[in-house]
Amino acid sequence: MPQIIFLPHDELCPEGKVIEADAGITVCDAALANGIHIEHACEKSCACTTCHVIVREGFDSLDESDELEDDMLDKAWGLEPESRLSCQAVVADEDLVVEIPKYTINQVSERH
Repeated sequence: MPQIIFLPHDELCPEGKVIEADAGITVCDAALANGIHIEHACEKSCACTTCHVIVREGFDSLDESDELEDDMLDKAWGLEPESRLSCQAVVADEDLVVEIPKYTINQVSERH
């Protein structure tokens, strides 16, 4: 079972967190199921960028992003070549190291 290593984030997981995730689950769903309350203002429908993450290791194990995700990512704060929307990044068979950016485009958190 692959692991997702979330790097420390001041608000969402100050100590960082290592979780096990089934292949086929999105990074966002794995985070939410393990107490990391990552923003997902569009209810994980690839219509915003609030769940933007940077995949520091294991990026190549993910399926390629599609045109819609790429268009949304263009609006993300702190975009990097290894950026993905966590609601679209599906865990495969490799471990991932994920960084949650400090900011999103939301001015106010929409805790779900």
